[in-house]
Amino acid sequence: MAKNYIDNLSEEIRKGMLEKAEQGVWPSVAPLGYRNVEGKNGKRVIEPDPDVAPHVTKMFEWYASGGMALREVSKKARAAGFSYRKSGKSVPTSTVHKILRNRLYMGEFEWKGRVYQGSHQPLVTRGLWERVRDTMDGRNASKHRRVKHDFAFSGLIACGHCGCSIVGEIKKQRYIYYHCTGYKGKCGEPYVREEVLEEKFGALLGRLVFDDDVLDWVRDALHHSHADERREHEEATKRLRAGYDRLQNRIHAAYVDKLDGTIDAAFFEKVSEEWRAEQERCLLDIERHQDADQSYLQDGVRLIELAQNAQRLFEKQDSREKR
Repeated sequence: MAKNYIDNLSEEIRKGMLEKAEQGVWPSVAPLGYRNVEGKNGKRVIEPDPDVAPHVTKMFEWYASGGMALREVSKKARAAGFSYRKSGKSVPTSTVHKILRNRLYMGEFEWKGRVYQGSHQPLVTRGLWERVRDTMDGRNASKHRRVKHDFAFSGLIACGHCGCSIVGEIKKQRYIYYHCTGYKGKCGEPYVREEVLEEKFGALLGRLVFDDDVLDWVRDALHHSHADERREHEEATKRLRAGYDRLQNRIHAAYVDKLDGTIDAAFFEKVSEEWRAEQERCLLDIERHQDADQSYLQDGVRLIELAQNAQRLFEKQDSREKR
Protein backbone atom coordinates (compact mmCIF):
# COMPACT_ATOMS: atom_id res chain seq x y z
CA MET A 1 0.00 0.00 0.00
CA ALA A 2 2.87 2.36 0.81
CA LYS A 3 4.53 1.66 -2.53
CA ASN A 4 1.24 2.17 -4.35
CA TYR A 5 0.74 5.48 -2.56
CA ILE A 6 4.25 6.67 -3.48
CA ASP A 7 3.83 5.60 -7.10
CA ASN A 8 0.52 7.45 -7.38
CA LEU A 9 2.00 10.53 -5.75
CA SER A 10 4.95 10.44 -8.12
CA GLU A 11 2.64 10.12 -11.12
CA GLU A 12 0.53 13.07 -9.95
CA ILE A 13 3.67 15.19 -9.49
CA ARG A 14 4.83 14.34 -13.02
CA LYS A 15 1.40 15.24 -14.40
CA GLY A 16 1.45 18.53 -12.52
CA MET A 17 4.90 19.41 -13.81
CA LEU A 18 3.91 18.57 -17.38
CA GLU A 19 0.79 20.69 -17.03
CA LYS A 20 2.89 23.65 -15.83
CA ALA A 21 5.26 23.21 -18.78
CA GLU A 22 2.35 23.24 -21.23
CA GLN A 23 1.20 26.50 -19.64
CA GLY A 24 4.65 28.01 -20.25
CA VAL A 25 5.71 27.83 -16.59
CA TRP A 26 9.12 26.39 -15.74
CA PRO A 27 8.14 23.38 -13.61
CA SER A 28 11.30 22.80 -11.60
CA VAL A 29 13.88 24.52 -9.42
CA ALA A 30 14.95 27.89 -10.83
CA PRO A 31 18.29 27.78 -12.65
CA LEU A 32 21.09 30.24 -11.92
CA GLY A 33 19.97 33.75 -12.77
CA TYR A 34 16.38 33.11 -11.66
CA ARG A 35 14.57 32.48 -8.39
CA ASN A 36 11.34 30.68 -7.52
CA VAL A 37 8.48 32.93 -6.36
CA GLU A 38 4.72 32.59 -5.99
CA GLY A 39 2.84 33.77 -9.06
CA LYS A 40 -0.47 35.62 -9.34
CA ASN A 41 -2.48 32.40 -9.55
CA GLY A 42 -0.73 30.82 -6.59
CA LYS A 43 1.59 28.64 -8.67
CA ARG A 44 5.34 28.71 -8.22
CA VAL A 45 7.02 30.54 -11.11
CA ILE A 46 10.49 31.91 -11.82
CA GLU A 47 11.62 35.51 -12.09
CA PRO A 48 15.07 37.09 -12.68
CA ASP A 49 17.30 37.09 -9.63
CA PRO A 50 18.39 40.75 -9.27
CA ASP A 51 21.80 39.73 -7.87
CA VAL A 52 22.70 37.00 -10.38
CA ALA A 53 20.74 37.78 -13.58
CA PRO A 54 23.01 40.68 -14.66
CA HIS A 55 26.04 38.36 -14.51
CA VAL A 56 24.29 35.80 -16.73
CA THR A 57 23.39 38.45 -19.31
CA LYS A 58 26.97 39.75 -19.33
CA MET A 59 28.36 36.24 -19.92
CA PHE A 60 26.21 35.85 -23.03
CA GLU A 61 27.39 39.24 -24.32
CA TRP A 62 31.07 38.46 -23.64
CA TYR A 63 30.99 35.09 -25.34
CA ALA A 64 28.93 36.28 -28.31
CA SER A 65 31.65 38.83 -29.13
CA GLY A 66 33.85 35.91 -30.21
CA GLY A 67 36.93 37.33 -28.55
CA MET A 68 36.79 35.30 -25.33
CA ALA A 69 37.06 31.57 -24.66
CA LEU A 70 34.73 29.80 -22.24
CA ARG A 71 37.36 29.74 -19.48
CA GLU A 72 37.97 33.46 -19.89
CA VAL A 73 34.25 34.21 -19.65
CA SER A 74 33.97 32.06 -16.51
CA LYS A 75 36.99 33.71 -14.91
CA LYS A 76 35.72 37.21 -15.67
CA ALA A 77 32.24 36.37 -14.32
CA ARG A 78 33.70 34.97 -11.09
CA ALA A 79 35.85 38.08 -10.68
CA ALA A 80 32.68 40.16 -11.03
CA GLY A 81 31.04 38.20 -8.19
CA PHE A 82 29.19 35.41 -10.03
CA SER A 83 28.61 32.63 -7.48
CA TYR A 84 25.99 30.27 -6.08
CA ARG A 85 23.46 32.12 -3.96
CA LYS A 86 23.22 29.60 -1.10
CA SER A 87 26.78 28.31 -0.75
CA GLY A 88 28.63 31.35 -2.08
CA LYS A 89 30.98 29.06 -4.01
CA SER A 90 32.35 30.07 -7.39
CA VAL A 91 30.51 28.74 -10.43
CA PRO A 92 32.70 26.30 -12.46
CA THR A 93 33.32 26.57 -16.19
CA SER A 94 31.19 23.47 -16.86
CA THR A 95 28.15 25.20 -15.36
CA VAL A 96 28.83 28.34 -17.42
CA HIS A 97 28.85 26.12 -20.51
CA LYS A 98 25.42 24.70 -19.56
CA ILE A 99 24.06 28.21 -18.98
CA LEU A 100 25.18 29.44 -22.40
CA ARG A 101 23.55 26.37 -23.99
CA ASN A 102 20.26 26.70 -22.09
CA ARG A 103 17.46 28.21 -24.18
CA LEU A 104 15.52 29.04 -21.02
CA TYR A 105 17.48 32.28 -20.75
CA MET A 106 15.99 33.55 -24.05
CA GLY A 107 12.40 32.69 -23.14
CA GLU A 108 11.96 29.03 -24.16
CA PHE A 109 12.71 25.79 -22.33
CA GLU A 110 12.94 22.08 -22.98
CA TRP A 111 10.92 19.63 -20.91
CA LYS A 112 10.60 15.89 -21.53
CA GLY A 113 11.92 16.19 -25.06
CA ARG A 114 9.69 19.09 -26.11
CA VAL A 115 10.36 22.82 -26.43
CA TYR A 116 7.87 25.18 -24.79
CA GLN A 117 7.46 28.94 -25.01
CA GLY A 118 8.00 30.18 -21.48
CA SER A 119 5.96 32.84 -19.74
CA HIS A 120 8.98 34.01 -17.69
CA GLN A 121 11.04 37.11 -18.44
CA PRO A 122 14.06 36.24 -20.66
CA LEU A 123 17.53 37.46 -19.68
CA VAL A 124 18.82 37.65 -23.28
CA THR A 125 17.27 38.12 -26.70
CA ARG A 126 16.83 35.26 -29.13
CA GLY A 127 19.37 36.88 -31.46
CA LEU A 128 22.04 37.02 -28.74
CA TRP A 129 21.38 33.41 -27.69
CA GLU A 130 21.67 32.24 -31.31
CA ARG A 131 24.96 34.13 -31.75
CA VAL A 132 26.35 32.38 -28.67
CA ARG A 133 25.16 29.00 -29.96
CA ASP A 134 26.71 29.60 -33.40
CA THR A 135 29.99 30.77 -31.85
CA MET A 136 30.14 27.73 -29.60
CA ASP A 137 29.28 25.31 -32.42
CA GLY A 138 31.89 26.91 -34.68
CA ARG A 139 34.59 26.49 -32.06
CA ASN A 140 33.62 22.91 -31.28
CA ALA A 141 33.74 22.06 -34.98
CA SER A 142 37.46 22.81 -35.04
CA LYS A 143 39.49 19.95 -33.64
CA HIS A 144 42.78 21.82 -33.76
CA ARG A 145 44.31 22.86 -30.45
CA ARG A 146 45.21 26.46 -29.72
CA VAL A 147 48.92 27.10 -29.50
CA LYS A 148 50.98 29.35 -27.26
CA HIS A 149 52.47 31.57 -29.97
CA ASP A 150 50.43 33.39 -32.57
CA PHE A 151 51.97 31.72 -35.62
CA ALA A 152 50.39 32.44 -38.98
CA PHE A 153 49.41 28.86 -39.86
CA SER A 154 49.31 26.83 -36.63
CA GLY A 155 46.07 24.90 -36.32
CA LEU A 156 44.90 25.94 -39.79
CA ILE A 157 46.63 23.13 -41.71
CA ALA A 158 46.28 19.38 -41.38
CA CYS A 159 49.05 16.94 -42.18
CA GLY A 160 48.47 15.33 -45.58
CA HIS A 161 49.98 12.08 -44.31
CA CYS A 162 48.09 11.39 -41.05
CA GLY A 163 45.54 14.22 -40.76
CA CYS A 164 46.89 15.70 -37.50
CA SER A 165 47.35 19.43 -36.99
CA ILE A 166 50.42 21.26 -38.26
CA VAL A 167 51.92 23.55 -35.60
CA GLY A 168 54.69 26.12 -35.55
CA GLU A 169 57.87 26.17 -33.52
CA ILE A 170 60.66 28.76 -33.14
CA LYS A 171 64.27 27.67 -33.61
CA LYS A 172 67.23 29.79 -32.49
CA GLN A 173 64.80 32.54 -31.48
CA ARG A 174 64.30 33.61 -35.09
CA TYR A 175 63.45 30.78 -37.47
CA ILE A 176 59.90 29.42 -37.59
CA TYR A 177 59.37 25.81 -38.63
CA TYR A 178 56.14 23.82 -38.88
CA HIS A 179 55.70 20.13 -38.16
CA CYS A 180 53.00 17.52 -37.58
CA THR A 181 51.90 17.05 -33.96
CA GLY A 182 52.04 13.26 -34.41
CA TYR A 183 48.96 12.95 -32.21
CA LYS A 184 47.96 9.66 -33.86
CA GLY A 185 51.47 8.27 -33.67
CA LYS A 186 54.92 9.15 -34.92
CA CYS A 187 54.74 10.87 -38.31
CA GLY A 188 57.63 10.77 -40.77
CA GLU A 189 56.83 14.04 -42.51
CA PRO A 190 59.75 16.54 -42.28
CA TYR A 191 59.73 20.08 -40.87
CA VAL A 192 58.93 22.94 -43.24
CA ARG A 193 59.97 26.60 -43.06
CA GLU A 194 57.28 29.26 -42.65
CA GLU A 195 58.54 31.06 -45.75
CA VAL A 196 57.73 27.99 -47.84
CA LEU A 197 54.13 27.94 -46.55
CA GLU A 198 53.79 31.68 -47.17
CA GLU A 199 54.92 31.19 -50.75
CA LYS A 200 52.40 28.38 -51.27
CA PHE A 201 49.53 30.38 -49.78
CA GLY A 202 50.52 33.46 -51.73
CA ALA A 203 50.48 31.47 -54.97
CA LEU A 204 46.96 30.22 -54.19
CA LEU A 205 45.73 33.73 -53.44
CA GLY A 206 47.38 34.95 -56.65
CA ARG A 207 44.93 32.81 -58.61
CA LEU A 208 42.03 34.91 -57.29
CA VAL A 209 42.38 37.46 -60.09
CA PHE A 210 39.69 38.74 -62.46
CA ASP A 211 40.37 40.69 -65.59
CA ASP A 212 38.34 43.88 -66.08
CA ASP A 213 35.72 42.23 -68.31
CA VAL A 214 35.04 39.47 -65.81
CA LEU A 215 35.01 41.99 -62.94
CA ASP A 216 32.38 44.10 -64.74
CA TRP A 217 30.34 40.98 -65.50
CA VAL A 218 30.40 39.88 -61.85
CA ARG A 219 29.37 43.35 -60.70
CA ASP A 220 26.43 43.29 -63.11
CA ALA A 221 25.49 39.81 -61.95
CA LEU A 222 25.59 41.00 -58.33
CA HIS A 223 23.25 43.88 -59.14
CA HIS A 224 20.79 41.54 -60.88
CA SER A 225 20.91 38.95 -58.12
CA HIS A 226 20.56 41.72 -55.55
CA ALA A 227 17.25 42.68 -57.15
CA ASP A 228 16.05 39.08 -56.71
CA GLU A 229 17.43 39.01 -53.18
CA ARG A 230 15.66 42.25 -52.33
CA ARG A 231 12.34 40.92 -53.62
CA GLU A 232 12.71 37.83 -51.45
CA HIS A 233 13.51 39.93 -48.38
CA GLU A 234 10.61 42.29 -49.09
CA GLU A 235 8.17 39.38 -49.49
CA ALA A 236 9.42 37.76 -46.29
CA THR A 237 9.18 41.09 -44.44
CA LYS A 238 5.64 41.58 -45.75
CA ARG A 239 4.61 38.12 -44.48
CA LEU A 240 6.19 38.78 -41.09
CA ARG A 241 4.46 42.17 -40.74
CA ALA A 242 1.13 40.55 -41.64
CA GLY A 243 1.79 37.91 -38.97
CA TYR A 244 2.64 40.62 -36.45
CA ASP A 245 -0.58 42.52 -37.21
CA ARG A 246 -2.62 39.32 -37.03
CA LEU A 247 -1.23 38.62 -33.54
CA GLN A 248 -1.97 42.21 -32.50
CA ASN A 249 -5.60 41.77 -33.59
CA ARG A 250 -5.80 38.58 -31.55
CA ILE A 251 -4.50 40.38 -28.46
CA HIS A 252 -7.03 43.18 -28.96
CA ALA A 253 -9.93 40.73 -29.45
CA ALA A 254 -8.88 38.74 -26.36
CA TYR A 255 -8.73 41.96 -24.34
CA VAL A 256 -12.30 42.81 -25.39
CA ASP A 257 -13.37 39.27 -24.41
CA LYS A 258 -11.76 39.77 -21.01
CA LEU A 259 -13.63 43.06 -20.48
CA ASP A 260 -16.89 41.36 -21.50
CA GLY A 261 -16.22 38.50 -19.09
CA THR A 262 -16.03 35.88 -21.85
CA ILE A 263 -12.56 34.83 -20.67
CA ASP A 264 -10.90 35.31 -17.30
CA ALA A 265 -7.87 37.49 -16.63
CA ALA A 266 -5.49 34.54 -16.07
CA PHE A 267 -6.26 33.04 -19.48
CA PHE A 268 -5.87 36.44 -21.14
CA GLU A 269 -2.47 36.97 -19.52
CA LYS A 270 -1.31 33.51 -20.65
CA VAL A 271 -2.32 33.80 -24.31
CA SER A 272 -1.35 37.46 -24.66
CA GLU A 273 2.17 36.73 -23.35
CA GLU A 274 2.54 33.90 -25.87
CA TRP A 275 1.36 36.13 -28.72
CA ARG A 276 3.65 38.98 -27.67
CA ALA A 277 6.59 36.56 -27.64
CA GLU A 278 5.66 35.55 -31.20
CA GLN A 279 5.48 39.24 -32.14
CA GLU A 280 8.99 39.75 -30.78
CA ARG A 281 10.26 36.88 -32.94
CA CYS A 282 8.57 38.47 -35.97
CA LEU A 283 10.32 41.79 -35.28
CA LEU A 284 13.69 40.05 -34.92
CA ASP A 285 13.20 38.22 -38.22
CA ILE A 286 12.17 41.47 -39.93
CA GLU A 287 15.35 43.13 -38.64
CA ARG A 288 17.47 40.25 -39.98
CA HIS A 289 15.90 40.52 -43.43
CA GLN A 290 16.45 44.29 -43.51
CA ASP A 291 20.11 43.95 -42.47
CA ALA A 292 20.73 41.19 -45.03
CA ASP A 293 19.17 43.27 -47.80
CA GLN A 294 21.39 46.26 -47.04
CA SER A 295 24.66 44.31 -46.82
CA TYR A 296 24.22 41.86 -49.71
CA LEU A 297 25.47 44.04 -52.58
CA GLN A 298 28.02 45.96 -50.52
CA ASP A 299 29.62 42.80 -49.09
CA GLY A 300 29.66 41.16 -52.53
CA VAL A 301 31.57 44.04 -54.14
CA ARG A 302 33.99 44.22 -51.21
CA LEU A 303 34.68 40.51 -51.48
CA ILE A 304 35.54 40.83 -55.18
CA GLU A 305 37.83 43.78 -54.51
CA LEU A 306 39.53 41.86 -51.71
CA ALA A 307 40.08 38.89 -54.02
CA GLN A 308 41.69 41.20 -56.56
CA ASN A 309 44.30 42.32 -54.02
CA ALA A 310 44.50 39.23 -51.79
CA GLN A 311 48.03 38.14 -52.70
CA ARG A 312 49.53 41.62 -52.36
CA LEU A 313 47.77 42.28 -49.05
CA PHE A 314 48.74 38.86 -47.68
CA GLU A 315 52.45 39.32 -48.42
CA LYS A 316 52.59 42.68 -46.63
CA GLN A 317 50.98 41.60 -43.33
CA ASP A 318 52.49 40.31 -40.11
CA SER A 319 51.78 36.79 -38.83
CA ARG A 320 48.58 37.76 -37.01
CA GLU A 321 47.09 39.47 -40.07
CA LYS A 322 48.17 36.63 -42.35
CA ARG A 323 46.34 34.22 -40.10
